[in-house]
Amino acid sequence: MPTQSRSSHPKTKPVVVGIYGVSGVGKSFFMNQLKMSLGEVDFIYFEGSDVIADIVDGGLPAFKKSNDEVQEQFRASAIEIISNKCRDSGKTGIVTGHYLLWDEGKECVNVCTPNDLAIYSHMLYLDMPPAVIVGRRREDIIKRRAEFSVGHLRKWQETEKKALREACQCHGILYCSLSSHLLPLGVEKLLRDFSCQNVYNNLLVALGTLDGAIVNREQLKMVVFDADRTLNAEDTGAMFWKRISLSSGQVSDDSSKTPAQAVFEGPMGYTYNAFRQVTLLHEEVLSDDDFDSVCKDVASSVTIHPEILSLLQCIAEDIHVGAVIVTCGLAKIWENVLEREGLLGKIKIIGGGRIDDGFVVTADVKEALVAHLQNEYCMEVWAFGDSPLDLKMLCKADRAVVVVGEEATRSKTMTTALMKALEAGDLKANQCLLPSSASPRLTRGMLPKIKLSDPLFIGRLLSGSTLRVKNADALNSSTTKILMTPMRDSRHNGPMLREAHRRVGEYLAIQFMSEIIGIEEYMIPHSQGKLTPGYRLLHEKQTLIVTLMRAGEAMALGVNDAFPLAIFLHAKEPEDIKPRILENIITIALVDSVINSGTTILRFIEYIRKIHATVRIVVVTGVLQAQCVAHGEEVARALASHIGLHIVTLRISKNKYKGTGGTDTGNRLFNTVHLA
Repeated sequence: MPTQSRSSHPKTKPVVVGIYGVSGVGKSFFMNQLKMSLGEVDFIYFEGSDVIADIVDGGLPAFKKSNDEVQEQFRASAIEIISNKCRDSGKTGIVTGHYLLWDEGKECVNVCTPNDLAIYSHMLYLDMPPAVIVGRRREDIIKRRAEFSVGHLRKWQETEKKALREACQCHGILYCSLSSHLLPLGVEKLLRDFSCQNVYNNLLVALGTLDGAIVNREQLKMVVFDADRTLNAEDTGAMFWKRISLSSGQVSDDSSKTPAQAVFEGPMGYTYNAFRQVTLLHEEVLSDDDFDSVCKDVASSVTIHPEILSLLQCIAEDIHVGAVIVTCGLAKIWENVLEREGLLGKIKIIGGGRIDDGFVVTADVKEALVAHLQNEYCMEVWAFGDSPLDLKMLCKADRAVVVVGEEATRSKTMTTALMKALEAGDLKANQCLLPSSASPRLTRGMLPKIKLSDPLFIGRLLSGSTLRVKNADALNSSTTKILMTPMRDSRHNGPMLREAHRRVGEYLAIQFMSEIIGIEEYMIPHSQGKLTPGYRLLHEKQTLIVTLMRAGEAMALGVNDAFPLAIFLHAKEPEDIKPRILENIITIALVDSVINSGTTILRFIEYIRKIHATVRIVVVTGVLQAQCVAHGEEVARALASHIGLHIVTLRISKNKYKGTGGTDTGNRLFNTVHLA
């Protein structure tokens, strides 16, 4: 977590934190614990009743005999005194108090004054089980307390929490209900955060996090992505709250607002305070471990748009272009998603969700991050977003792309916001439809359409690529030597040679393709009758194995043995790969036994790139002639120009000899030497 420090930047009001709860819950005892653990250097402590007693002639007895109007005046004066002491000392105030007073069998009395709501910056509510409170009241030897039933205390708590939460939202006060998992260490963490957090410090921490994410100073461009409904179709925040609802046994009503939506659609809107409040909601409902578990569970249901996933993979392989995901939502969910896709660490994430993250992401923060990349790093910034929260970022970026999803799920207010920005001249952008069947926003003239797979678009975005070749022979391993021997043995033809090629294909797939693409975990039945983790190629069902006929078939079958869920296709010419076959494909393996000049494989690659500019292509071959990858060679330059291309080979040969007749690999594989 980035380091926070108390800033001298002026605040609109001092930090004053209320510790509230029903009578007998233990507020005074709890505050004394805090005084011991937090100390008095940065914090100042007040018993609300003691401050009132100090300003009323005759103390609390006289105060209690006063009428309601006089009591309210004293309460208002007390909190004002507290505020002034906090401002003068520069310390964070911690104050015990009540929102409601409610004797059993009588009407409840609201003792909160307008001054309270104007002065408090934060409110923490001690939410103890009513039965525990009853026991504490009975055991209190310092103060004589009336007998309250568990039912009455429960009703008091629920009424007070609901009314206090609503009042806090209306007046911009950050609220958190304290249950057992936050006591006591969690509260200390919250209070330390409250004492130093403000809009100014929030931005400093966010910028520092971005600085820490930039490790490659050679990057000339940075692509900034929003997360929810930009990278994917779903709102992971809504999925998060639905998962919590299900785990708590509550019936989820899809039409009802989540707690986060209630905050954003309430008086706070989409302000800094609103995002801070939602962070406190996360702290309130889940411990750290439970939060991580829910985020991981939600991430398992998140699917990145294939077009954007391909683009992210290409960016991850380009040394001159970087990418960062800047999310107003839960960073932890997207960390899990990127980890599953093998992109965590390659694509950076800027986001919050917990107090320990140190900051929240707002529309202003997104804009500031883009400006920071432009001004401090002299980067050209491309931005992708989908909602009004992204508009400032899109306007600030050098190039902007509005991601447009299905009408049923996309932002309802974005069209109006876009229109205003375009008419004001603040925004110049394109739109991409994901999925392609989605209806566009505005007109093509106002917001021109692009396709993320368009080679011209990709060419403008990415700087080019260096040719990536994995040569098994370079490992100098015993496995490689054993595998290549039967392929070179002139006595091995027909089935024996085909089996040798199959084994090489399987080895190259397992050894290198899995490293390039990544693997995923799934559950399999164990021989002992239980489930145990198994592993397979990442997006195996969205992998296409293309065997270049006819010599590549045996090796391609070996690749298919390693990845049995992949699609298998025979191709003599590039046109045998129909465009519809490439729909939703993430990786293509082009397999041939030998690559001589490289012109054939280049034709296949160029054909595929015309259809899909960012799909990952892995060329798998037993023998690769060195001239294909030699620096300065025409074919090598052409291959290197293609983004997202990898070549995997058992060995690289400097021998330019091309087999014919009896030495042709295809004839040897299929016992057709006599026909040559």
